[in-house]
Amino acid sequence: MTTAIVLLDVAQGQITPVAEALANLEGVSEVHSVAGRHDLVVIIRVKDTEALATLVTEQIRALDGIERSETLIGFRVHSQHDLEHLFSVGMEE
Repeated sequence: MTTAIVLLDVAQGQITPVAEALANLEGVSEVHSVAGRHDLVVIIRVKDTEALATLVTEQIRALDGIERSETLIGFRVHSQHDLEHLFSVGMEE
């Protein structure tokens, strides 16, 4: 599994339509509209880097309204939520 975070700058007035189009793409797990330097943060989970390349370059970058993108490829997940879930297996009430 390959995980990537894509930071997007979107044309004014296009955040909602772009976010909705992104959310419908296979491999896109989450789309967040955010405050700060970028407009949207996209969480991608795909089988390999080839699938990631296709999704980002052929599908995401082809959407109207996207002005710039930056793709960060994840190496490892460090999450307290995941650790809590792992250690609570069998402890549910």
